[in-house]
Parts: sequence; C-alpha cells; structure tokens
Amino acid sequence: MRKKLVVGFVTLVSAFILTACGNDNKETNSHEDMDMNSSSEESMDMNHSGSGEVPEGLKVAGKPTYEVGSQAIIETDHMEGMKGAEATIVGAFNTTAYAISFTPTTGGDRVTNHKWVIQEELIDAGEETLEPGTEVTIEADHMEGMNGVTAEIDSSEQTTVYMIDYTPTTGGEEVTNHKWVTESELSAK
Repeated sequence: MRKKLVVGFVTLVSAFILTACGNDNKETNSHEDMDMNSSSEESMDMNHSGSGEVPEGLKVAGKPTYEVGSQAIIETDHMEGMKGAEATIVGAFNTTAYAISFTPTTGGDRVTNHKWVIQEELIDAGEETLEPGTEVTIEADHMEGMNGVTAEIDSSEQTTVYMIDYTPTTGGEEVTNHKWVTESELSAK
C-alpha cells in the first residue's frame, strides 16, 4: 500500500511539474519556456535538478554580482514555484546565454524560446556570439530530447549565468544545481 501511495504521489507531482513548465509564450518567461500550442506536456521531461557538472571551457566569473554561497531572490518564472524563491548561488560563470527553439529528438511538438543554453553547451560553436537564426547542435540535457538536437537560436545575451539551489515557493523538494538563470533574473535578498 505504501509503495502504491509513493508511486501515485510521484506520478501526481510529475504531472504537476510538467504542467508548470508550460507558458503562454510571453517573452517575459524564460529557461524552460514552451508554447503550449506547440509543445506537448507528455513529451517534455524537465530536469530541474542537475549534477553540478559544468561544460568544459566555461569560465568562472571573477567578481559576480552574486557570489558563490550567497543568497538571492529569483525574479523569473522558468517554472511554477520559482519566482520569489530564495536561491543559493552554487556557481557563477561568464558566457553567452541563448534562447533556442527546437523539436525534441524524442519527437513531439516544437519547443520555442527555451532559455537558457550557454555557448559551451553548443557543439563546435567557437567563441563568437552566434546570430539569431543560426542552427546549432545542443550538448545539454535540460529536458528530455534536448541533448544532440539541432536548434535555432532565437536570441543571445552576454552575461553572468548562475547555477542555483532553491526550494519552490509552492513547496516540495529542494531543486539543486539548476542551470541556468541570468544575472538579470536575480535580485538581492
């Protein structure tokens, strides 16, 4: 009985999280944005927590606004329970962050305006900032069907990106090593 309750709870939480990952395609949403008219909830599996590993060549920020170990308030709504949550900074890196659109390798509808993948997560991208419309291959697994996909760059931003830990304002388990939020998506505590 206990095992059935745990499985049921995990299924319910997973469905809730997948629902929270959608948006109405407003530019103010970021990172895990999906156009609900073009992205199937069933086809997306968001990896909210990460391993903490960073891509080779990623440069640690020398004097970030938010130091590693410090706290900040999340000002973006990548997913439900994120906006207003208190974040602990796990890493700060200088790079170019990209919003991308792609069709998952696992099939399903196109994901639009996914924020963020970084320069170091693009295969053979070089060091120059890439222009909107450029096709790139992604080497990141922020969501199921992303790793190895060909994506189109929607926009770019040279910034400090942060890896963060936070507990959703909606409750639930702590999210650890979440990649990425940009400096403009955080505010001082």
